[in-house]
Amino acid sequence: MKRLATFLLLAALSVVCSMPVQAKNTTTTENMHQARQAAKQHRKALKKLSKQQRKAMKKSAKAQRKANKRSNRRAG
Repeated sequence: MKRLATFLLLAALSVVCSMPVQAKNTTTTENMHQARQAAKQHRKALKKLSKQQRKAMKKSAKAQRKANKRSNRRAG
């Protein structure tokens, strides 16, 4: 079992080491594009979260009104 694990580890390392390492040269326009995309995704996520929060607040307010209505009926 140990031999198999050692062999698999050695095989994985040899494959990883044989792959050429490429330097990532990004131009200014590519950086600007990536920044815009990241900002867009961030705005989209914020919009989605704020919508969920509004929905939860609305649901909570409705439940509170309903609870007040029930308590007024029992008291009156």
